[in-house]
Amino acid sequence: MNRVVPDPEQPGAWYVRINGTDQSWIDPDDPTRLEFDYMQRIADVVDAHAPAGERLRVLHIGGAGMTLPRYIAATRPTSAQIVLEPDATLTEEVRRIVPLPRNSGIKVRPIDGRAGVAAIRAGWDADVIIMDAFSGASVPAELTTVEFFTQVRRILAADGVFLLNLTDKAPFTYVRRVLAGLSEVFGERMLSAEPATLKGRRFGNILLAGSAAALPIAALARKAAGSVFLYRVLHGPHLERFGATAVPFTDDDAGSSPEPPGGPTFFR
Repeated sequence: MNRVVPDPEQPGAWYVRINGTDQSWIDPDDPTRLEFDYMQRIADVVDAHAPAGERLRVLHIGGAGMTLPRYIAATRPTSAQIVLEPDATLTEEVRRIVPLPRNSGIKVRPIDGRAGVAAIRAGWDADVIIMDAFSGASVPAELTTVEFFTQVRRILAADGVFLLNLTDKAPFTYVRRVLAGLSEVFGERMLSAEPATLKGRRFGNILLAGSAAALPIAALARKAAGSVFLYRVLHGPHLERFGATAVPFTDDDAGSSPEPPGGPTFFR
């Protein structure tokens, strides 16, 4: 069964649908169009992290339709990008139906995130690492532990940023624990989400960011206020209160993210 399916409302665009969950949306004619709100939030951080058009070294943990690698290739030509996507069959289907642009600089490795990060040599110094990895509708447990975050920090540049796309619903027990683990490895953290998710009205995507350097909070607050997909940014004392008392995940007690209510469905 095909997992790359046409968007009936947008000719030429495609969904990557896995076990009932739409995990990517791709418009090959306009790779800068990001249909999922959390992807726009990730793009906002990338665009605020470095001057427009500047070449970046980016690692993607999770590939699916490779929407964000395509976005970066279009907005920052010559960027070096590695995608860790263990589902080689899916990658082959995506390449066949929605090919990557020529000379995109995107290299796909058929390996899972944990093993793929461990295999990258120290000193690779990624400017940005984006974790958008799901097994079905849940984030794999091994990708949210303190031990994994330590491995990520090993290959991140001194001023690099680590971005994590997670899913949860109030009272955010899962996200709070991931944030606690991030706090053990990165001195600077940020959270962004749409208001309805933060207020507990719906299950949704929550973006976390960690860095050893200052994050571009002021620029992101401006982007959030003017975004087509309105969202809020939590940082500093507000975020400390959000994550207070949570215990980090470790390899000994790792847990997957909660599935959306009613099972796998389109919730982005």
